[in-house]
Amino acid sequence: MLRLNLFLLLIVVLSALGTVSSNHQARKLVTEIEREQAHMRDLDVEWGQLQLEQSTWASHARIESIARNKLQMRLPVPGQTMTIEAVGVRPTDEPQGGAP
Repeated sequence: MLRLNLFLLLIVVLSALGTVSSNHQARKLVTEIEREQAHMRDLDVEWGQLQLEQSTWASHARIESIARNKLQMRLPVPGQTMTIEAVGVRPTDEPQGGAP
């Protein structure tokens, strides 16, 4: 009877240790998930900021301002432009950057 009691006690102790171990592992995994979710939120915020920065750097008004101020570029007056037609090239239906 003593052997049976010791065997049952050993099984109960091992079961308790297994339960404690699995609970500890589950808590560690939950903490890791929360940390990764926080990192994901930080990356989402950074992505939004980068998209906003990219749209700011590529805005047409900014590019035109740089062309006028830093590069001293200006729009040509109508008398300064000429149209050249290429021989043997079929015209396309799409306008080439001007008004339709």
